[in-house]
Amino acid sequence: MSADSSSSTVTSAARPATPAFKPVGVIDIGATSIRMAVAEIGEGGAVRTLETLSQAVSLGKDTFIKSAIDKATIEQCVRVLKSYRARLQEFQITHPSQIRVVATSAVREAENRLAFLDRIYIATGLEVEPLEEAEVNRITYLGIRPLLEGHTAQADARTLVIEVGGGSTELLVVRGESVLFSHTYRLGSMRLRETLEAYRAPTIRLRHIMESQIARTVEQVRQHVSADGPVDMIALGGDVRFAASELLPDWDHVSLARLELVDLTRLTDRLLNLTDDQIARRYHLSFADSENVGPALLTYVQLARAFDLPHVLVTHVTLRDGLLKEMAAEEAWTEEFSNQIIRSALDLGRKFEFHEAHARHVAELSRMLFRQLRGEHQLDGRYELLLFIAALLHEIGLFVSNRSYHKHSMYLIRNSELFGLGRRDALLVSLVARYHRRSSPLPTHEGYATLDRDQRVAVAKMAALLRVAVALDESRSQRVGEVKCAAEDGRVVVSVPGLEDLSLEQLALDQSGTLFEETFGMPVLLRTVRS
Repeated sequence: MSADSSSSTVTSAARPATPAFKPVGVIDIGATSIRMAVAEIGEGGAVRTLETLSQAVSLGKDTFIKSAIDKATIEQCVRVLKSYRARLQEFQITHPSQIRVVATSAVREAENRLAFLDRIYIATGLEVEPLEEAEVNRITYLGIRPLLEGHTAQADARTLVIEVGGGSTELLVVRGESVLFSHTYRLGSMRLRETLEAYRAPTIRLRHIMESQIARTVEQVRQHVSADGPVDMIALGGDVRFAASELLPDWDHVSLARLELVDLTRLTDRLLNLTDDQIARRYHLSFADSENVGPALLTYVQLARAFDLPHVLVTHVTLRDGLLKEMAAEEAWTEEFSNQIIRSALDLGRKFEFHEAHARHVAELSRMLFRQLRGEHQLDGRYELLLFIAALLHEIGLFVSNRSYHKHSMYLIRNSELFGLGRRDALLVSLVARYHRRSSPLPTHEGYATLDRDQRVAVAKMAALLRVAVALDESRSQRVGEVKCAAEDGRVVVSVPGLEDLSLEQLALDQSGTLFEETFGMPVLLRTVRS
């Protein structure tokens, strides 16, 4: 916290980047401060941080108490971001592709968030992207992944990666490098602090109220994370970094710091017995950080106690590190991250007892069709993953009922945790699954009317491809293992080698409706090819 909480922290002097490096800047608009990291991205995606800056703001106080950001706070953010923009120009960081600005819960939940975003853009030219909860989890994973690679946990141990922020608590449960679970809880140090403002009670009584509030979220975490098997905990966030710096003054900020729970508890108790002014003076923290450090550390302590952990591991990784990793990868979804999303979808499918062999095969056929018909659908690569996930989950509605199960599939997908997918992407996946059978998309259908034209077209294209893939495994025997697609004489011909009779699959395709022809202007013909 101390490094992020000062008015500015410079890690090196500004200098022009060498030709081999691309200079970039990322800005994180949080509940208590606006932080920026300037870095160079080298060949192979290596990231070298040049400078970090931080300025305190009161966004969270406005949003979590009044549900809207005050005009004065907006102008305060404008001043900070103008100064950051000028600093970026000194590093020759001027093109939009070199800059990413994100905002978390304090902006995302504000009733006047659009007015805030517009004012920032008009005043600074910076486009602020409010991150959905799933996106925060995704970016956090990208930042923490290098640490997980070197973290030697017990065999089969799960690691809880937890960050208590101003407005929410983010949880990732990983084993090795695989994400098993992710969730965002509406418990944050600032939200908790502002809830306590309503109470007029002695300090001891306020401590009890705070612990009761935290205990509710801790119980939710315990329900989501079973107590079976070994567990350890890696904590992120400015408050716990401050604790690590206080308790371990020789910490190198590169390796994981190990805080004994007894020491962390003593520091937490000491802070909760001080006034905000006393904390600010004694520990050289901003007033906003002084208000929130006690509640945040108390949350970490209670989480560790809930899992009988003797210590807490602390990392210096921040959201900005994840953003820089993402910029270095030059794409939002790397292959490894796509695999994490697929694992999450498979876990969801198993939860609802799907026919896994059929689902996996339809997904692979969908991928083949997507790649071979790229010239027809002209969708970018991210839609390939969305189609793959929809194919995996298109029948999970059968868990509810055989009747209208495609609608049940849509509901379950929209209302389940899928790691790495935001609400909009989850909606697209759910709609593609819904339209794998029966009627074509209609404006009156739930969710479909909320999409813009490009998204509606993408859903229709993906659903049309999914219908062909489903028809190709109508026998549920996975006998169609390979296909080759080509546009011929106003038709799309799907050639299947090694099979003499495709009448069952062609009948299924004919019965699935005319969505493909409506969308692409061409019918589909299946053709056998002698091997």
